[in-house]
This record gives sequence, structure tokens and C-alpha cells, in this order.
Amino acid sequence: MPALTFDHLFFTWPDGSAALSDVSGTFGAGRTGLVGRNGSGKSTLLRLAAGELTPTAGYIARDGDVAYLPQRLTLDVDRPVADLLGVGRALAALRAIESGDVDPAHFDAVGDDWDVEARAHVALADAGLPPDALDRTVGTLSGGEAVLVAIAGIRLRSASITLLDEPTNNLDHDARLRLHHMVRTWRGALVVVSHDLALLELMDDTAELYGSELSVFGGAYSRWRAWLDGEQEAAAQAERDADRALKKEKRQRVEAEVKLARRARTARKAEAEKRVPKIVAHGRRMAAEVSAGRLSTEMREKESAAREARDAAGSRLREDDTVRIDLPDPGVSSGRRIATLRSGERAWVMQGAERVALIGPNGSGKSTLLRSLLGDGDGRAATLEPAAVRQCGTADMSPLSPTSAPPSGGPRLRQCGSGDMSALSRTSAPPNEAPVAELHVEHVGYLPQRVDGLDEDATVLEAARAAAPHTPDRELRNRLARFLLRGATVDRPVRTLSGGERFRVALARLLLADPPPQLLILDEPTNNLDIDTAEQLLEALRAYRGAVLVVSHDEAFLARLAPDLVLELRDGALSERVPG
Repeated sequence: MPALTFDHLFFTWPDGSAALSDVSGTFGAGRTGLVGRNGSGKSTLLRLAAGELTPTAGYIARDGDVAYLPQRLTLDVDRPVADLLGVGRALAALRAIESGDVDPAHFDAVGDDWDVEARAHVALADAGLPPDALDRTVGTLSGGEAVLVAIAGIRLRSASITLLDEPTNNLDHDARLRLHHMVRTWRGALVVVSHDLALLELMDDTAELYGSELSVFGGAYSRWRAWLDGEQEAAAQAERDADRALKKEKRQRVEAEVKLARRARTARKAEAEKRVPKIVAHGRRMAAEVSAGRLSTEMREKESAAREARDAAGSRLREDDTVRIDLPDPGVSSGRRIATLRSGERAWVMQGAERVALIGPNGSGKSTLLRSLLGDGDGRAATLEPAAVRQCGTADMSPLSPTSAPPSGGPRLRQCGSGDMSALSRTSAPPNEAPVAELHVEHVGYLPQRVDGLDEDATVLEAARAAAPHTPDRELRNRLARFLLRGATVDRPVRTLSGGERFRVALARLLLADPPPQLLILDEPTNNLDIDTAEQLLEALRAYRGAVLVVSHDEAFLARLAPDLVLELRDGALSERVPG
């Protein structure tokens, strides 16, 4: 029996924009990965299934209770971790009973769950936390730890159906592995919306929401993708074959009509010149006209059939709009110093159009380091005290290490050698101090991990206009259309947008800057992007002629970006990792 059934489901937002239109389908009792482009309605479908939203029309059948983890988890920092796990009430009652309080209300709260504390400890272990975390508050956890605890609590609850919306967005490498373990051993129906390819490979089925049609494929994402690519290639070949057949039918019809027209002219000429008896000439002319009409009808029917076959083949092909991310040329020369990153007595200078990846576990201070680099956070140069960092001069540059050479032989990242530091040791940060950073350019584009700096009540057009007040609205609309923000979407409030749409608004605002940024800083840029748009962003960053600093846990994305240098922030210190 299906875990979830959607029957002719419609949902319209209060502003009248349609999010889902006549969606029907089912999710099975196993693990299902739900994919689709940003804005296709995946999160809306989960919210409807969870009961957070009410369908405009149609109905949803649920085979059991539903637990739901939203894409953006709102947390009360003072809330006990036990409450986030969902065991706070039962645990408090159990401890009260153990202390001698025999209030019947405590026994009601515990019910049959006498091993609740032991099970909670197991759930915390799955999340990578010690047993004493049960008595801590949510504010003591990192964002990734909080997400894992919330997921562990859902699993502890043993709901019949669980819905997870982009659960890996805030998870580092180790946390993702823990989530993967949870998913492998999940009991009950599980539906996961994600762009994380490794997570999608753990699914039994892959469902796609495309053009308000919900289809389910039996297999993990890679198998579904191979099937879809094969199906699209077959459809493209069928369209090409049908198009050739149509051209052939057109050519044969024209040739036949020309031949028949010649015969008709010959018959009319013979009749006019009276070269044969009038009755014979008239008969020939009439026969030619009848034959021409019959043949013309047959040829046009064949042509029409060929056209229908071509249209049928073409209808199988997807005509997906693609985000066109054309990053501006900031004119950064290969010798232009961009930024310095320092940890203790070591420092790295970004120079020219280099790509640097910053990795590290949750809570290691990556975002703090970015804020240090940005200074006031508005894209202007950082204003750190001179003693906090040291700007490496040309003479300070030590020989480049083999690990700092990019695979393509492009620009190399310069590192200040520790031997060069003695003369200016008074300006270097002590080894036990947190890493620091300094900008050497003025024009910086920054996309934070949480795209929440937008005016929620402003329309998309108004948000874009705030970044480019002197650009005409028509030009703004044209630029937004390149990010698939067009039509009624441009006039929608920001608060109604999906995570991917919000990201595209923020990115569009960034790229409207004049002059263009010399350095792009992207903090977890793939968190809110569908797989296809992430691919477009990757291609744009490869072609970008400015510097790029990317913070990401998405190993597949970083591997394809092929950064010139990978810096890892762990235990309060930066270290260099071999790219790839």
C-alpha cells in the first residue's frame, strides 16, 4: 500500500500564483528521493503532505502519522536538546518518578516508554553527541548538530512517514556520513528532497516533480538519470528520424504535384489544339484531374501523418529553461593581489583569478573567518588592525610548493614562507590565535550561507532595483529573466520564493554591481540550488576572470571546480590540503 497518495492536487498561494496544478501520484513505503528544478513545488508538496498547508483542491491520503523536517529549521536556542529530540516530557516525568515523585501524571507521560533515556542516548550517538548533551540547550549545538538531533528525534519517534527537505544543507562531511547511516537503517516510509547526489544514491526510488507531473522511477538517482538521459536521446533521435521522414514526404508530394501539373497542362493543350478527338481529349483531361486530386490527397495525408509523428517525438523532449549565469569580467590581472589568509606564522595570498576552497567541520569558524575578511560585511575592504595580519610583499614570497600549483597550470597561489617572517614577527598573529584575513581589493561580492538579507516584503523586482537603483526596470526584468525570474514571479514578494529562487535573486543582485566584483565569496552556494542550476553556477565560476573563494561541504562540487588551493580550518588553525 502506498505511504502517500496525491489525487488531482492543486495549491495556489494567496497572491494567486499557482504552486501545484493537478498533481497525482504516490510514494511507496520505502525510501524515495524527490527531485526537480527549483520552483517546481517540491517543498510545497512536502508541506502539503505534512499538513502545514491545505490543498486548494484535491486530496492527500496518508498511511499513518507524518513527521516533517523543513528546509529552514527554526530553533529556539534556549530549548532543551531533549525537547528537540522529542523526549523532553517523558524524560522529565521518568526522572521525577525515579526521584520518588509518584504523581499519576508522570506515569501517564511515560506510558510504556520506560527506556526513553537509553534510547535518547542512542539517538544522540547517531548524531555524534555524548549522552550529557541531553541536558544541554539547543544554543550549545552547531547548526549541523541541531539538524542531526532533529532528524534523530524524528527517527526516535518512529513515525510511519518521514519527510526531510534538504537535510544536508548545514551538514559537514562527518555529519553527512552520520545522516547517511541513519537513512540506510531507516524504518518506515522516507521521502527526501535533496540535491545531495550521495544521499540520493541511498534511495530505493526516485520521484520527479516536473511540469506538475509526479513520476516515480524504481531505483536510485544515478539509475534514474541514466534512464532519463537515454529516454531523451531516444526521443531526440526519433524526432530527427521523423523530421527526415516529413521532409521526404514533402519532397515527394511536391514532385508528384509538379508531375501531375505537367500532365494536366499537356492534356489541356492537346484538347485546345484538337490533336485528338474532343471527347478523348476531354476524357484525358478529366482523368488527369481526378488522378491529381486523389494523389494529392494521399500525399498530403502521408505528410500530415509524418508531421504528427515528428510532433509526437518532439513532445517527449524536454525544453527546460536554463539559468544563464554570465559573470562579468572584473579585469583582474594575474599579478593583482586579492586577499591574505593567515594562521599563526603561515599566510597565503590569493592572487589573480585564483579559486580557493575553504573547508572544515561545522563550528570550526569558517563563516567567522569570512566575516573577518569582509570587515564591515558590505563588500568593502576589511578594516583590521595592522598588527592583526601581515601583507606579504613581492620580496617575501617563498618558492611555490608543488601542492599549490593548479592542475591546469594556471595562476599559482603564493604562500609567505615562515622563514620570511622573522623581520616582521611582531606583526604576525600568535599561533594560538584564530586565523585572520585581509582584503587587498575594494570590490567584493558576497553570498552568505543563509540568503536572509533580502527584504521579505519586497517584490523580486524591488529587491533587484535596490541593488541597481539607476538601472531601468525593463533592463532589470531582462536580467532577472536570465535567472528564470520572469513574468508573475518578478512581482511576487520575496517571502513566497523557494530557497533556489531566493538564491537566484541574491545572485542576480550581486551581478548587477557596477563595477563588477574582483573577488566572489560564496558560502555553501549549492545549498539551495537544484542539480542543473548548480552545474550552471559551476561553469560560470570556471569561466570567471576574477578570484573566487568558496566555502562548501559539497565535495562533488569542489572536485569539479578544481580549486587552485584547498585550505582546511580545523581546531582553530588553517592548513593546506592537496586539491582533489
